[in-house]
Amino acid sequence: MNMIHDANELIASLHGAGERSIGAILIDTGRLKAEDAERILRLQREQGLRFGDAAKALGLVSDADIQFALSQQFDYPYLQAGQSKVDAEVIAAYHPFSRKVEALRALRSQLMLRWFDVVPERKALAIVSPGRNEGRSWLASNLAVVFSQLGERTLLIDADLRNPAQHRLFGIENRVGLSTLLSGRSSPDAIQRIPELLGLSVLPAGATPPNPQELLARPVLPQLLAQFGTHYDVIILDTPPGAQYADGQTLSARAGAAVMVARRDRTQSRLVRAYADSLRQADCTVVGSILNNQ
Repeated sequence: MNMIHDANELIASLHGAGERSIGAILIDTGRLKAEDAERILRLQREQGLRFGDAAKALGLVSDADIQFALSQQFDYPYLQAGQSKVDAEVIAAYHPFSRKVEALRALRSQLMLRWFDVVPERKALAIVSPGRNEGRSWLASNLAVVFSQLGERTLLIDADLRNPAQHRLFGIENRVGLSTLLSGRSSPDAIQRIPELLGLSVLPAGATPPNPQELLARPVLPQLLAQFGTHYDVIILDTPPGAQYADGQTLSARAGAAVMVARRDRTQSRLVRAYADSLRQADCTVVGSILNNQ
């Protein structure tokens, strides 16, 4: 028996005439050997199993392997360790089937129902919190990923011009970004696509300016958001801590809506209430609040 010839024929049969099968995806990505696929197909025929169930019964693949193949079939991309410069903190990009990401998808559904789907013009949402280290940047990055996985054209803007984080989380350059756009020193080319995550783009903060509050208060910001709204379905803005700077209030008013983040055993409830009141006074809708347990 010519094993190489048989393996080539097997691979060809797995690819078929239409979309790639689970077996073809697993072979193409090095998760399964062609000779092992033959064993799987034999068991599949003998016991009437699905390919994935037969493969797991033989101990040749894991649940994670099957989930990966299904994500490829259904255009639901996520990353493997070492595949990308995206930081592991962006768990929605690496572990989309985990409980934490399921909670993010539940939040995404609520935001679609309560904000984005209510009026077509509603495209932007600010992620805010009163203090530092409460999870704003983490939530903004992961929320942007799950929106992109839904098929929404998603733009994540790092509007924290004082202590930006999104360029680090997504492994991208930060030489130009929002600050240079607001000062008229760069074009919308500053927006960077995340090629491994279909539909996701990031506008980093750019060089740290000496006058962030004045830059954000310029009329160019709402003009930019309106321009971005013609190209993107969802725009997520990361913001600075609201109890220290007025930037978040300005950004939330421009976006029209905000989600408040608080951290268990850290964030003071009086600061949350005061910040939420200030946002409402600025004609911003506080869509909801998130208690971060991390």
